[in-house]
Amino acid sequence: MNQRKRSFGMLWIGLILLAAGIALALYTYHTSYAASVATGEEISQLKAQITQLKESGQETETAGELAALQDQQDSLSREKLSQERPYSYSLILVFFALLLSLRGLWRALRGPAHTASKTDVKKLAQAGLLAALCYIGFAFFKIDIPVGTEKTSFHFGNVFCVLASLLLGGFWGGLSGAVGMTIGDLTTSYVTSAPKTFLLKLCIGLIVGGVAHGIFKLDRSHSRKYVVLVTLLSSVCGMGFNIIADPVAGYFYKTYLLGIPQDLAAALAKVSAVTTSVNALVAVIASLIFYLALRPALKKSGLLVEVTPEK
Repeated sequence: MNQRKRSFGMLWIGLILLAAGIALALYTYHTSYAASVATGEEISQLKAQITQLKESGQETETAGELAALQDQQDSLSREKLSQERPYSYSLILVFFALLLSLRGLWRALRGPAHTASKTDVKKLAQAGLLAALCYIGFAFFKIDIPVGTEKTSFHFGNVFCVLASLLLGGFWGGLSGAVGMTIGDLTTSYVTSAPKTFLLKLCIGLIVGGVAHGIFKLDRSHSRKYVVLVTLLSSVCGMGFNIIADPVAGYFYKTYLLGIPQDLAAALAKVSAVTTSVNALVAVIASLIFYLALRPALKKSGLLVEVTPEK
């Protein structure tokens, strides 16, 4: 009976956090995020003034004014980021609480006879390392593509998100990608994309890990050909999902949660479809190479995590 009561604890915590997150999101949307929208309009006006000065052909005479406007733009850009963060944090809390609630419900329905085993320390350590690699792959190895007042990017973050799911399974791999790349968003100019990133990278991990380990038991002993084919199929499934979901989810997220005009959100979705496709191709190829290189070494050293234990 005590075990069954404890199994409902995560569900209640998730529901409480969900209610708090929704309330906080509503509050920050109408306060700090509304202020960031006004700041964004000021930045657009400054950009227009800077463009006019540059096109006037009098850059020498207006150099001082141009420098002052650019300094003001940089200052307003930093202010806008700080104003956007509270709303982004609250949305991340909503998505995390929803995930916690679903996992709590799943544990409650399974009952005390199916209590989870203790988490493997090797898995935790590798998850932390791969989360850090996801952060580095996004924050430091990217090319920004401006689209109006917003932007998208080519980056290597998805490579390590897929690799984490191949090594650790869907949940821990997806969580590594979600945490690492969400921190990457929050510490760069992609603050408002952080909640969407958390959700999509977790889904990528669940798909890749589900195909690789849930269906094909990749962590077991297999021939090299089998490992190559399963790794490739799993990566393609996860990245195929992302190619479709990222632009579509991005459009609705930016339109209905961020209040971005539909024409700009549509333009962002079109550019995102291109960058996401390139990122997906890179992720499939690179994660395949990395996994095939790491698998024998990890297995030989006893560090290859057992994702699907024998019954």
